[in-house]
Amino acid sequence: MSKAFVYYCPSCDKEYPGTEIIYLCPGCSNNNSLPPKGVLRVIYDYLEIPRESDIFRYLISTGFIDLLPIRSLNSLPPLRIGNTPLYTFKRFAGKPLPFELLLKDDSLNPTFSFKDRASALVSAFAKEHGLNTIIAASTGNAGSSLAGICASQGQKAIIVVPSGAPVAKLTQILMYGATIIPILGTYDDAFELSIQATREFGWYNRNTAFNPLTIEGKKTVAFELFQQMDGRLPDRIFVPVGDGVIISGIYRGFEDLFILNLIDKIPIIVAVQAEGSSNLISNLQAEEFKVRKSHTIADSIAVDYPRNFYMARGYINDYAGEAISVTDLEILDASRQLAVNTGIFTEPASAAAFAGMLKYYKEDKLNTGTRNAVLLTGSGLKDINAVQPLLNLPAPIAPKIAEIQTILKL
Repeated sequence: MSKAFVYYCPSCDKEYPGTEIIYLCPGCSNNNSLPPKGVLRVIYDYLEIPRESDIFRYLISTGFIDLLPIRSLNSLPPLRIGNTPLYTFKRFAGKPLPFELLLKDDSLNPTFSFKDRASALVSAFAKEHGLNTIIAASTGNAGSSLAGICASQGQKAIIVVPSGAPVAKLTQILMYGATIIPILGTYDDAFELSIQATREFGWYNRNTAFNPLTIEGKKTVAFELFQQMDGRLPDRIFVPVGDGVIISGIYRGFEDLFILNLIDKIPIIVAVQAEGSSNLISNLQAEEFKVRKSHTIADSIAVDYPRNFYMARGYINDYAGEAISVTDLEILDASRQLAVNTGIFTEPASAAAFAGMLKYYKEDKLNTGTRNAVLLTGSGLKDINAVQPLLNLPAPIAPKIAEIQTILKL
């Protein structure tokens, strides 16, 4: 099967051969600016994709392999990655909704995170190119994801993390048998150390907004939404945003479908950030990037310098995307409401997207009859400390029926 693609830099319009192992654009990344420039896109030769009479069914039957930068689906991990459920709710909190609520639950990936989509593709590419050691910087999810995926592929994972990362995520990394390197520093410090190790030891690097294949892995959720909705699209998709890679991936997937004339428009994508870490959306119209120190319970989207800022901003502005910020209190409330009313327990970074949808709903921004999707990116068991303020564990009682009657006032 033909696999024609190039790496394209939207900052300088240069292209690089897809046959090379490349990270950032060599020219644009030399200025050492933050956020960095030169994050690459993977561009395919769409004329090489067979012109079937029903290209939609053709792509489904071939696993969209023509739109992925790997030679064979057999290179992917043996675990079930993607194909996560899309739940439909027409009622919420006991009341009918005037619109259709769609919840894409990516916490049901193997390591309970959306990040498995990126890790799987990076792992497959490494396998096809004889690269057995993969390194990543992470606050937890990307690291535990890479560790689990590498375990399934017989590859070695090395994860550099800030020492304050949630214990549950660090536990996952260790249980998967990866080498974990905690550092006294921030995620940015971990990121830079992983890049230095890549250059020094020749390891393959999975970092988001550094390795362009992470965006290609994350775009697969757009293909799934399209497939699960039988070729229709949501009117809006609420997406949690930190460094801007997830939202860029979703745009990239829909862009592929648009280029192939499978859809006639890109859905409205709403970038949702924590109010205490809104450096991406607060700079969408800024001439000069201004940073505010991040502070939020949603650690997975707590970012000072969103490393995929320029690509994400380009997509949001080009396709009339929208943006909203939510407070930590709104995130916690959304987490509780989601769990109580749907049975889905999601981590704070993921609950931020749901909080954004609730905010739109309260402000009457969701039209009657529309379809509104929320991307839920990680399990609530990833960070149970964040929701402790919501919980009140009752004191134990004597094993007597009268005690239950007293508690429940029966």
